[in-house]
Amino acid sequence: MQIRHLKTIIAPSDTLNRINAISWSVNNQKLAIASADRVIQLFDETGERKDRFATKPADPKTGTNYNIVALSFSPDCTKLAVAQSDCVVFVYKLGAEWGEKKSICNKFLQNCEITCMTWPLEQHNTIVFGMFDGKVRVGHLKTNKAATLFQTESCVISCASSPDGNAVITGHLDGSINRFFFDDGVSGASQGKFTVHSCPPYALAWGENVVAAGNDRIVRFYDSQGQTNQEFDYSKDNEEQEFTCAEASPSGQSVVLGSFNRLRIFNFLNKMWEEAPVKIVENFYTVVAVGWKPDGSRLIAANMCGTVELWDCCLRRTRYKGKFEFTYVSPSQVIVKRLSTGSRIILKSHYNYEILKVNIFQDQFLVANTPMTLLLGDLASCKLSEIPWTGGGGMEKFYFENMHVCMVFNAGEMTLVEYGVNEVLGSVRTEHTNPHLISVRINERKSEEDVKKIAYLIDLQTIYIMDLISGLNVASINHDVRIDWLELSGKANKLLFRDKKHQLHLYDVASQTRKTLLNYCSYVQWVPHSDVVVAQSRGNLCIWYAIESPERVTMLAIKGDVENIERANRKTEVIVDEGVNTVSYTLDEGLIEFGTALDDKDFDRAIDLLETLELTLETEAMWKTLSQIALDNRKLAIAERCYAALGDVARAKYLNNLNSLLENSADPGIDSVVRAKIAVLDKQFKLAESIYLEQGKIEEAMSIYQEIHKWDLSIKVAESRNHPELANLKHNYMQWLMESGQEDKAGEVKEEEGDYMSAINLYLRGGMPSRAVTVLQKQPSLNSNMEIIERVAAALFKSGLFEKAGELFEKMGSNERALDAYRRGKAFRAAVELARIVFPQEVVDLEEQWGDQLVSQKQMDAAINHYIEAGKSIKAVESAIAAKQWKKAVGIVDALQPPELGKPYFLKLAKHFEEVNEFAAAEKYFVAAGTPQEAVNMYTKANKWEKAHSLASSFMTQEQVAFLYVSQAREMEIAGKLKEAERLYLTVGEPDLAINMYRNHKHYDHMIRLVTSYHKDLLGETHLYLAKSLETEGNLKLAEHHYIEGKDWKSAVNMYCANNNFEEGYRVAKSFGGPNSAKQVAYLWARSLGGESAAKLLTKFGLLDSAIDFACENGAFEFAFELGRFTDKSKLLDIHSKHAMHLEDEGNFKEAENAFILGGKPKEAILMYIHNEDWEAALKVAETYDPTSVPDVLISEAKSAFNKKDFSKAEALLLRAQRPEIAIRFYKEAGMWKDVLRFTKEYLPSKMSEVHEEYEHFLAGRASGGSGKDELLATAKMLEQQKEYAKAVDMYLKISSDSVSDSKILEEAWEHAVELAIKFLPDRTQDVVIQVCSRYQKIGKLAEAAELYTEIEMYKEAIDAFIQANLWEKAKEIVALVPKYAEYVENAHIKHLKNTGMVEDLITVDVAAGLDLLAQRGEWEKCLQTASQQGGEVLNKYLLGFCASLMKENKYEQAVKEIIRYGVPSGTSNFDLYTRLSRELFYSGPPESIKSLREMLFKLVHGATFVPQSNIPPQFLRYLTISHLLNFKNHCLKKKDLHYFAAKQAISLLRYTQDIPADKTFYDAGQAAKMAGFNNMAFVCFNRFLDISEAIEEGDASILENSDFVNTDVPYDIQLPSENIPNINREEIRDWVLQVSLDRKVNQEVDKRNCEECNTSIYDASLNCYNCKSVSEACIVSGML
Repeated sequence: MQIRHLKTIIAPSDTLNRINAISWSVNNQKLAIASADRVIQLFDETGERKDRFATKPADPKTGTNYNIVALSFSPDCTKLAVAQSDCVVFVYKLGAEWGEKKSICNKFLQNCEITCMTWPLEQHNTIVFGMFDGKVRVGHLKTNKAATLFQTESCVISCASSPDGNAVITGHLDGSINRFFFDDGVSGASQGKFTVHSCPPYALAWGENVVAAGNDRIVRFYDSQGQTNQEFDYSKDNEEQEFTCAEASPSGQSVVLGSFNRLRIFNFLNKMWEEAPVKIVENFYTVVAVGWKPDGSRLIAANMCGTVELWDCCLRRTRYKGKFEFTYVSPSQVIVKRLSTGSRIILKSHYNYEILKVNIFQDQFLVANTPMTLLLGDLASCKLSEIPWTGGGGMEKFYFENMHVCMVFNAGEMTLVEYGVNEVLGSVRTEHTNPHLISVRINERKSEEDVKKIAYLIDLQTIYIMDLISGLNVASINHDVRIDWLELSGKANKLLFRDKKHQLHLYDVASQTRKTLLNYCSYVQWVPHSDVVVAQSRGNLCIWYAIESPERVTMLAIKGDVENIERANRKTEVIVDEGVNTVSYTLDEGLIEFGTALDDKDFDRAIDLLETLELTLETEAMWKTLSQIALDNRKLAIAERCYAALGDVARAKYLNNLNSLLENSADPGIDSVVRAKIAVLDKQFKLAESIYLEQGKIEEAMSIYQEIHKWDLSIKVAESRNHPELANLKHNYMQWLMESGQEDKAGEVKEEEGDYMSAINLYLRGGMPSRAVTVLQKQPSLNSNMEIIERVAAALFKSGLFEKAGELFEKMGSNERALDAYRRGKAFRAAVELARIVFPQEVVDLEEQWGDQLVSQKQMDAAINHYIEAGKSIKAVESAIAAKQWKKAVGIVDALQPPELGKPYFLKLAKHFEEVNEFAAAEKYFVAAGTPQEAVNMYTKANKWEKAHSLASSFMTQEQVAFLYVSQAREMEIAGKLKEAERLYLTVGEPDLAINMYRNHKHYDHMIRLVTSYHKDLLGETHLYLAKSLETEGNLKLAEHHYIEGKDWKSAVNMYCANNNFEEGYRVAKSFGGPNSAKQVAYLWARSLGGESAAKLLTKFGLLDSAIDFACENGAFEFAFELGRFTDKSKLLDIHSKHAMHLEDEGNFKEAENAFILGGKPKEAILMYIHNEDWEAALKVAETYDPTSVPDVLISEAKSAFNKKDFSKAEALLLRAQRPEIAIRFYKEAGMWKDVLRFTKEYLPSKMSEVHEEYEHFLAGRASGGSGKDELLATAKMLEQQKEYAKAVDMYLKISSDSVSDSKILEEAWEHAVELAIKFLPDRTQDVVIQVCSRYQKIGKLAEAAELYTEIEMYKEAIDAFIQANLWEKAKEIVALVPKYAEYVENAHIKHLKNTGMVEDLITVDVAAGLDLLAQRGEWEKCLQTASQQGGEVLNKYLLGFCASLMKENKYEQAVKEIIRYGVPSGTSNFDLYTRLSRELFYSGPPESIKSLREMLFKLVHGATFVPQSNIPPQFLRYLTISHLLNFKNHCLKKKDLHYFAAKQAISLLRYTQDIPADKTFYDAGQAAKMAGFNNMAFVCFNRFLDISEAIEEGDASILENSDFVNTDVPYDIQLPSENIPNINREEIRDWVLQVSLDRKVNQEVDKRNCEECNTSIYDASLNCYNCKSVSEACIVSGML
């Protein structure tokens, strides 16, 4: 902790004026200080005094003989407790604001002196104070009484509260320390001795630990058990005195103790207390009180003299992005200050964890990390939250779009934290964190219960809605399209969401139902603080004022796109961007407020709002909603008013009666009656019945049903309650039924009573014989009563119920009557079933009749099968076609014999198949019907142009087809089917007709499309033609499009300007012509407007100044001055100036002069006259308007006179202008030095010396410029004659090649200089010669320079000059004089020859250098020929170099040929080269190169003697064998009869796979064996090749199996090639191997033979026997035995 002095709050006094107590308010805004004069002063947080008041004694009679011993603010900061030594504690009410009236609200009078006091933070109505008699008492503010907490025998000298405000600790004179816990519901109230300190603990504080100190100068920290945790002993420090006071910081992690001139601060870090550097304050004397500001940022210290000092305290202080300041007052507490406003917020860890990092997002939201928690806060609402958080790893993403909740996304999980709540609100799993895809609602609207819900996406098509309070999902919405926006309503009871198809949906959470509001929606939002929805659907603004009735929507036509919804000052506006302008549409605030009133259940306000509105669909829905809610809440008067407004007189009257009943009745049960009647109104009769029956009101319950004439239900109620009049009710009911002609109802009653005969009679009387049949069927005992059955049957016949009668007849056994009844009743199903059993001959007729019946009833599909059963195929076809059962129709038609019978139906079938797009079948039947033209038309309509063309061409000529298509196209064109007509035109190759068609119909986009496809060269002309046509028609917008497409945007601009549509012209010019073109159009626009309108327009575009400039540039000064009236004065002056220049250019000099003067530029007028040499006018203007320019005029006139050779006039003018130095300059520039000297001598004698010096420089300059060489030569000769040799030499040397190009003159001058130096200036001879020689060398006279060097014996320089001149013989002549330079000259000569490439000459001088040069130049042929003349060693060196260069270019075969050409040197240094060449050609060389390689290796191994050389490594003998076999194999493969030997040779090569590529060797062996018919070996070799290929692909040789070549000389440890052989079909080989593996004739192993020595079976191609180790010699042809 670092402390820094800020200011002195109270200055020290000259006398003793002890500060007795200090106290900070919890809200950091007030500081109270009590001094010895018993006055309390109040300061603000910056230390400025705001108020003061004097305290009162306990007893006014005793006077002011008391001291203030302690002060303490209440937790709510509105009260101040003052403890006084006259045995009283006063509590003053100060108020929340400065200046409020103060009053004593509590007084605790005691019988003993009070020594200390504290007000615990969590005890709002409890003050704790210690007393001299050892008691610790508590004062209760509510009762205004004090009580004893505990009592000791020792005086209380100090006290402190715990950091959490739930406990106090007191220090006593005997050193004891006691602790008391208030009842916090967990620990219970308790008190007891905490510990005993080593001295009286005058300094006592409670932070992370309890700290105590006193006069023994030892500071001890005690843990929660009273044990010493740490100790700091200052008893041996002579500078330290007793500790008098202590205070813990608000976080409890720092403690300050005061003593004499010192403040000691201890910080709790890493679970240990560490002492900060002591703060020594000289002359402060004893610190009597300290106080820590509750936010921990300030410390107050007071002394005996009345001084109060303010200190700044912090661990560190940092700034964040220049906008915020972070003050770390403790490891767990940071003060965040906004620098712009000074507002602050305290960020504190409730768990006292160290705050590691603080970030601020969007300048409003705090995010801080501790090791175990995450702190989040809102600077606007000052709400902070701290939640447990570990393992984020810094990868969290924070979203602050919701004002109540922070959303933290980490590892696929979204955590929600409500600001001000120290626990996680909820968490969900989602990957979709876009703010538009998450909606959270936290008590945003008034509600009787908490509303905390979230809507989010599980995937892009599934929405979950979770109740964050219960943690349960309340809804799951599955959608078939991706969702791109969602939002819950304020109460979270509705959800709006939109999908990628721009469809807007509404979901009701309560009913779990959804409805589509719009099929296209580009914007949607809830109106803030309401359930009103605003959406945009193309050009319509849609508003749902009553979202409960989504079909009631208000629509407004708008232009542009909705940007936002603003609601403020009881006004709601929808902001729409219309391009240039932004327009606001005001919504009906009354309708919006209505929803809010309903949510608040403010029914009167809702009525008032609706009564002001007209009755529309929206307000009608609102009246209905209000009526229902009013009924639910028993607001009958409100409901009555709603129904009256809706015109529902019956309901309104009903509710009016209920209201009257409720008001006039004194019956205590009237409430239940009202509830029942409301249920009746809502048609909930069962509910009303149950309410009445619960109250025992049976009559009322029965009356419900009687009023609606439900007597049977009324009787059931009576039966359930055993009503005494039940029998009478039933009798009356039956009588009423009979009288009212309801015999059927009476029959039901009798049936229920079991009187079935009476029931049948009543049913027959009531004309309901079917009911009578039902009774008969239920009661089998009546079936024997034939009379009844006959009566019923007769009644059924009479009523036309033939089927029922038939069933009855069938049951009686009268089958004929039954069949007749079934026929008459058209009951053919029953008739057929009966006929199949009794009358089989009737079945066919019945089936046909049944079919006819079904056809008459339009049941065509059902009739088909019956006609088929009856054998009526034609009727079946017609029914099938009528029923659209086309498959059945096709089946029947195709089966007709003869087929011609079906011809009448072919056309119908074809038409059907055409409609269902089954074109092949349609074509078949069109052709069969003899109308192929219809098929062509069908294909044409279906855009099947190829099919149509093919079909038409099959029976028409090409001209007829073309005529047909063009005719059809014209018909379609007339019918408006232009697209189809186009296809027809294009099919017959008439694109021009299609283009003309689109032009005639003004479908220019299609016309352009066709021109692009078929006449691209005319596209530009077409665009321009269309543009001009459209311009003539007045369709400027479309004309613009075509001008742009035709690359003629200027015509578009001119068109708009010509039509006074400058705005569009400006747009086009800006888009396509750039800023300059746009400015020109804006200028023309402004010219058309003129005056102030023009100025405003140009100002809007920011072009006013540019337009003025443009007008001036084009000479439109009248318009420029008109615009200039609306700009600043400086611009007007600028216009005058430009006007003047314009007049000047036109030669109107007088007018130009006036304009220049009006523009404030008289100097320009002067310059104008000077330019025109009108000296008189220029001088006049200068003298009148700019006297400072008079000299300039005179000087200009003088210059003119000087140019005209009028020197006297020029001199006079310059003298008049007082500028004689200019005359001198003029004479100098003219080279008139005599006049310079004269004029200077006359008018500026003081500059004579300077002029003479310049004259000398002039002469020297002329020499260097070449124009003064004659003067220099003459001067030099003159000096030579005067025997001024040194000066003469210098003058000769001044003549240089820089100034003189004639080398002859230079040589003569320099020779004279050398001659004079040699003759007369011996001391300077060498210098002069060296200087002249360097000049000779500079001009290329090297030989002359060398000769001069030789004359003065400077041989080295002479040699260099000769070498530079390539005079090597001359140089060698000097070497004869000076032999020591011989080697130098020779080396230089060689170097010269190398640089110049003179190889032949170089070889004569240095053979090695010449050969190296040839090698460097790549002239190897010449190099090797020359080297061959120098011996074998030299030749070998350069042959190796040549081969190395060839191998770099991968020319290995050429390298081999060169080696053969030069005899194949057998030196050991060549072996590496031969090895590499062999391996490279083995691996990648073409077959032809192997022959050359064999020849090279043969010469290497056998030499010229054909005897193997002893010094050749054995590997080359192996290489020779390989190349020999390869060469032989390549030769044999070319001839079919030698394939046998080729296979043997290829198989022999397998033993060399360590030197040659294994995969290629096995492949070649397999291929050769296959060609020779060796299928066994071919199988084995191909199999091995495939294994090697797989190993190459895997990059692992360990996967190779070697079982096939066990006990052979074929090596296992081969080196895998880096990649497989290209251009080989491995799949084909694999297939062959698989095929052969299935052939039992093929032995799938290597060929074998018996060893000649031991008779062991061994590999046929093996040269070694694995058993007896015998070795055989290979055949030179086959490589085998």
